[in-house]
Amino acid sequence: MPRFSVIVPCFKVQGFLRECLDSVLDQSFRDIEVIAVDDCSPDGSGAILDEYAARDDRVRVLHLEENAGLGRARNAGLPLATGDYLFFLDSDDTLTPGALRAMADRLAETDGPDVLVFDYARTYWWGGTRRNVLARVLAQAGDGTFTAAGHPEILDLLMVVWNKVYRRDFVEREGFTFPPGYYEDTPWTFPVMFSAERIAALDRICLNYRQRRQGNILSTTSRKHFDVHAQYERVFAFLDARPELAARWRPFLHAKMGEHCLDILSKPDRLPPSDRAEFFHRTTEMFRAHRPEGAAVPAGLR
Repeated sequence: MPRFSVIVPCFKVQGFLRECLDSVLDQSFRDIEVIAVDDCSPDGSGAILDEYAARDDRVRVLHLEENAGLGRARNAGLPLATGDYLFFLDSDDTLTPGALRAMADRLAETDGPDVLVFDYARTYWWGGTRRNVLARVLAQAGDGTFTAAGHPEILDLLMVVWNKVYRRDFVEREGFTFPPGYYEDTPWTFPVMFSAERIAALDRICLNYRQRRQGNILSTTSRKHFDVHAQYERVFAFLDARPELAARWRPFLHAKMGEHCLDILSKPDRLPPSDRAEFFHRTTEMFRAHRPEGAAVPAGLR
């Protein structure tokens, strides 16, 4: 059984895919498997994956017969994973040299936590690099393990799937999966972090998060950004089913949902102008429906 199962969903990434795969396969830490999911990509991504699988037996390729979307492509790779830890790597991002060794060492030091959170840097098409501005949160987390309740600042970090690795038996026991649609990381990361009994932090840049000049799904103007409401509804439903977590986390989630939706609304490239009023109306309805007693109301939703 490998230490890491690296699940890489691929769709229209032929220009970045080789760099991504090389950054994983050339790591000094080699106890890995790569599960590459060709999400019925119309470009040459599938052929590139087959090429890598033919020359490295750590690579396994799954070709989907129809496009499933990012979340469901990740789900398709999950049953094939045999590693101790799951790592969901986006196919336009790259690992830094030595990243997997640093992760493996930190997991050993902390005796196999449910989740390990690590740092990243944004890399830009013009050659610039910028470290996560909240890197101090990882530095302040300490040497041992903690819960999100014990170190709530960990939830101030970007709540995405790819800056963490997850103990596979924890994920399987809790039944975590990705939903369809935009913002699919939201109903994964919040339940995972709320539920994890042992979280560890690694104060090291392990991943380069590519800031694409164009082609980033979340920077595309579309009504698909309305998906964010359904994704938060899924997290509220998760809390409704777990009263022991709901009392602690519902006020936090309510505030995060409002902030997130207002952030989407504030960006000029996300929503078609004709849909902005509807988006705001849906946000206020959801905010009121889930508002805990005594919760503050952000200025933008008054």
